[in-house]
Amino acid sequence: MIKGVNHRVVEVSDTDSDYFEKIMFFVRPEYAGISEGKIRERAGVIAKSATAPPKNKVIQKSPTYIIGTILGCICSVALGILIGRIF
Repeated sequence: MIKGVNHRVVEVSDTDSDYFEKIMFFVRPEYAGISEGKIRERAGVIAKSATAPPKNKVIQKSPTYIIGTILGCICSVALGILIGRIF
């Protein structure tokens, strides 16, 4: 959603990218006085340098984290059994 009407928007349709069809740039008000040609040229350079979005990384847990988790579960079960026998 765009709020206000004082924004200059530059839309780049020719991105040379397999991932992005269009890119929209919202020009900051302090740069509104720069010529449209320069703004479009800069937006085109940025759009052409856009790369693929990063792939989701699978976060690997360290062995100490895994051992700690297993030990925590074992202690919880043992404590549960102990409390069950007392009561």
